[in-house]
Amino acid sequence: MRAIVTLCLIVCLGICAPWAVASESATGELPKYLRDRGPGVPTSMFGTYVLPGELLVYPFVEYYQDLDAEYSPAELGFGLDEDFRGDYEATEYLVFLGYGLGQSFALEFEAAVYITAEQEKAPNDPTALPDELSESGLGDVQMQVNWLWQRETSSRPALFSYGEVVFPFQKDKRIIGTQDWEYKLGTGVIRGFGFGTMTFRAALEYDRAEGKFEMGEFALEYLRRISPLLRVFTGIEGTEDEWELITEAQIHLTGSMFIKLNSAFGITSKAEDWAPETGVVFRF
Repeated sequence: MRAIVTLCLIVCLGICAPWAVASESATGELPKYLRDRGPGVPTSMFGTYVLPGELLVYPFVEYYQDLDAEYSPAELGFGLDEDFRGDYEATEYLVFLGYGLGQSFALEFEAAVYITAEQEKAPNDPTALPDELSESGLGDVQMQVNWLWQRETSSRPALFSYGEVVFPFQKDKRIIGTQDWEYKLGTGVIRGFGFGTMTFRAALEYDRAEGKFEMGEFALEYLRRISPLLRVFTGIEGTEDEWELITEAQIHLTGSMFIKLNSAFGITSKAEDWAPETGVVFRF
C-alpha cells in the first residue's frame, strides 16, 4: 500500500502543478519516421531517447507483486535444492541517469537506492526457512552504454547495440540486489511507421556466479505519439519462460519534464504478476 500511495502522490503533484502546460515540441519539423520518438539515442527506459549533451534524471518508484514466485531454499541458504512457489512482494525506490555523449552514444546509470522485499514460505516447503523472509537495503546497481550505429532514414531502419554491467553490491543478501557480476550485450532495430514506431531487441547475458552465457531478454515494443501532451507505449518482454506485457503512458507536461505511468503484467506463470512503476523524467 505504501508504494501505491507514493505513486498516486507523484502523479497528482505532476498533473496538478499550475505551470504544467504541454508545449509543442520540435517533432513537427522532423521526418515522419521520427514523429513518435524524436531524434536521439535510445535508452533502456521504454520509449525514452536522449539528445547529445542532454542529461536525463528519472527518480521513480516500482512495486512488485507475485503470488506464486518460484524460489529454491538452497539459494536462500536453507539446504534443499528444489523449487517451490510462494508470495513475493517488494517496493523499490530508484534513480536513473542518462547522458547523451554525442550523436551516436549515450551512457546511463541506474540504482535501486532502497528496496524492501518479502518472500513467503510455500505451505509444502519442509525446510527451516522462516514463514516470511524479509530483506531491505540497496538493490540492483547497473551501468549501460548505448550505441546508435545506423541512423534511420526514409529507406532503412535505425540499428543500435548496448552493453550493460550489474555490480555485486549485495553479496550477503538473498532476495534483493545482485550477488555476483552480471553482463549483458544486446542489439536492436527501430523503425518508424505511419501507425507508430516499432522496436525489436535481443540480448546475450553472462552471470559470473553460474559461469555461463545464456540468451537474455527479447522485446517487441510499440511507441505512439498521440499529441504533444501524450505518448503511449506497449510491449512484450521476457526470457525463456518469463514473459510480461508492459503498458505505459507518458504525459509531457513541458519540453523538459514528463511523467511516466508504467505497469507490467505477467503473461507466463514464472513472471511477476504485477509491477506498476511511476516517476518524473527531467531533461537538462
